[in-house]
Amino acid sequence: MVPRHLEFGLLGEHLAHSFSPAIHRQLGGYDYQLVELSPEQVGPFLRQGQFRGLNVTIPYKKTAMRFCDQLSPAAQRIGSVNTIIKRPDGTLYGDNTDYDGFLYLLRSAGAQIRGKKALILGSGGASLTVHAVLSDLGVGQAVGISRKGPDNYENLERHQDAELIVNATPVGMYPNVGASPVDLAQFPHCGQVFDLIYNPSRTRFLLDGARRGMLWANGLGMLVAQAKTAAERFLGQTIQDSRVVEITACIERQALNLLLIGMPGCGKTTIGQVLARRLGRPLEDIDQHIVANSGCSIPEIFSWEGEESFRSREHQALCQLAKQSGKVIACGGGIVTKRENWDPIRQNSTVIYLRRDLELLPTDGRPVSQFHSLEELYRQRAPLYSQLADLTVDNQGTVEETVDEIIRRLEL
Repeated sequence: MVPRHLEFGLLGEHLAHSFSPAIHRQLGGYDYQLVELSPEQVGPFLRQGQFRGLNVTIPYKKTAMRFCDQLSPAAQRIGSVNTIIKRPDGTLYGDNTDYDGFLYLLRSAGAQIRGKKALILGSGGASLTVHAVLSDLGVGQAVGISRKGPDNYENLERHQDAELIVNATPVGMYPNVGASPVDLAQFPHCGQVFDLIYNPSRTRFLLDGARRGMLWANGLGMLVAQAKTAAERFLGQTIQDSRVVEITACIERQALNLLLIGMPGCGKTTIGQVLARRLGRPLEDIDQHIVANSGCSIPEIFSWEGEESFRSREHQALCQLAKQSGKVIACGGGIVTKRENWDPIRQNSTVIYLRRDLELLPTDGRPVSQFHSLEELYRQRAPLYSQLADLTVDNQGTVEETVDEIIRRLEL
């Protein structure tokens, strides 16, 4: 439904999972609504709708330009609009604050641009901003890659010397996580990767870059920085730069799942239940999810179908649950043993390794623990838990003590 009146908002096509309302509430305390419109609704809304200011996101950043009565120098140069102000006479002023956002992303990450060869993936409005910022920072060469045209995904071999890559496409964005626009193995000289996507926090593109030791950053800081500049335009006042860092950290803490890993019986489900209740978050238990969907207990699945079938079910459940945001997720003890689970574990979660003394671990009702010694399982799995964890917490005392420690160390 097209809103009849709003103060400020975000115009786009699919916005259900946008972080923008939460960001603008913290920046200015004003009402900020999501405005989902079909292409044919955009023009009438911009011309006739009642609003004070709008942000514009994909796929309407170029479309919105046509309905603006005046453009800022940045919007004229870049060729897209992401901020619109309705002036007192009813005319629309189009601006581009994505420039400020992407500049912040690069500077906060410590990116080295001058003289480098860059690939910009995508040909939409966001890619135009990326080209402008890189040019102003002295990039040596910036090549746009699109599905069609002289430089495309079929002839990437001509750009094997690229030193940094920016993903300005929606490939890998929620809910279609797990895809990457390019294979970074094709670029042996690349040392920096940046993704304008912020949901999930680490796309497959960024996870691949991190594994290769590259400098990387997602688009959350860009989103907040451009929102700060837009809010300044909306309100006609200056907002402290420090608010970008504060709000980015706050949004990230709220959005990331808390994903618990550790040995069977270390307390993941119990700790997860209390942690979820204390933080007001939904709890997702992967083993319980498997049981609910299969109609069988975990021991029955192991007995009737074998461990490999269980691991397949476990992987599917993980991929479904871990791409969501703001949850507490309790994982089975063996989930780390399958390499294909590592990216889903890391993509949108703070990973917490619950460590407990082996003599305190029960084995009843745990098929793997009953057929393998705990010492053997620990030798195999402990290095994997440590490798994947963002935080390791000893669960030797009471449940409340362990939950207190997690909350304290994560500053939640």
